[in-house]
Amino acid sequence: MTGAAGTRVARAALSRLFEPSDAVGPTLVSLVGPDDALRIARRDLTAGSQVRRMLQEALGTSGGRRDPLDDGLSRWAARLGDLAPERDLATLERLGGRLLTPESAGWPEALDDLQLAAPLCLWVRGRKDIPERVRTAALVGSRDSTAYGDSVTDEIAAGLATRGFSVVSGGAYGIDARAHRAALASSEDGELPPTIALLACGVDRYYPAGNEDLLRRVADSGLLISEVPPGSSPTRWRFLQRNRLIAALSAVTVVVEARWRSGALNTAHHAAGLGRAVGAVPGSVHSANSAGCHRLLRDGSAVCVSDAADVAELAGPLGSEPGDREREAASPAREQDGLAVPDLLLLDGLPRRAATTVDKLSSVAGLSTRDVISGLARLELAGLAVRAAGGWRRREG
Repeated sequence: MTGAAGTRVARAALSRLFEPSDAVGPTLVSLVGPDDALRIARRDLTAGSQVRRMLQEALGTSGGRRDPLDDGLSRWAARLGDLAPERDLATLERLGGRLLTPESAGWPEALDDLQLAAPLCLWVRGRKDIPERVRTAALVGSRDSTAYGDSVTDEIAAGLATRGFSVVSGGAYGIDARAHRAALASSEDGELPPTIALLACGVDRYYPAGNEDLLRRVADSGLLISEVPPGSSPTRWRFLQRNRLIAALSAVTVVVEARWRSGALNTAHHAAGLGRAVGAVPGSVHSANSAGCHRLLRDGSAVCVSDAADVAELAGPLGSEPGDREREAASPAREQDGLAVPDLLLLDGLPRRAATTVDKLSSVAGLSTRDVISGLARLELAGLAVRAAGGWRRREG
């Protein structure tokens, strides 16, 4: 298959082969194109010395002991047998969805600001087009939202929807769900999707399960979007990577409620790093759920907002810089603190009960067998992984 159709299939395949955090894959695509990148990954085409040198320069690894392409080929090998892009595209078609690529009409140019971190493609469910960035606003926050956070989210999301904004969020419990529901309830049937949910799993899965009815409504009236193909499972790392898409697609990102170490702050930092406007809703100084918002305001990373009018005003060209991370060391330690990206991917793939094998972990985490074995040794020393029944599992806390 050649031409535009071949490129589309190649990008679909690569989106299953590469983890969103794998910088080598998208960089290779930017240098040789998706078709040849897939052939190189499958070892049907040998990358010459010039491509390898350009890849090292783009990744800033020139002069290193290890070739990033060789490492990538080793990581990707475990997933080559699972590649079935035609099957994935057929699944998407049955769901009434479509695949958007940088070569196709409807691709959101706002994602180009992510440069090499931009997704290879978008798996989309919903009948409407992705709106221009100037008409989108992200509302994010705690999964364990308070009555105060729910009320403020309802008011802001409803106000934005009536002003013709698409409300963007992550489909999770708490603030995300309130934002989607309020936007759906308040918007009129127009050209813009009332709300957009960015998922960390395939668009054929409704995750979390408790939000299935809500996500079905979003698919019917708004948009469900993912950078990973149908059937993909949600992992902690994919949630974090998903946040960059929320930030990039939105003119403004507002944190309604967030604890000191909330994942919503990750979205805010992505937005600030892209030059997007960031807002934060103040709360009680006695509320742990507002500590993250106050942190953003204190650091100067966000502007104080209290209603939809404030957010709509921020949706202009105003930007802000990310704040520092003073006091982070004073926060309670988490089990994944200090782990490198490969070890985070491996930890995500370890089951808590039934043991799994090195080969299975290699496929799930997208790592080479060598990296899985060395990573398991590090996780075992850190007290995060244990040997069990001829395999490995996550150590219970």
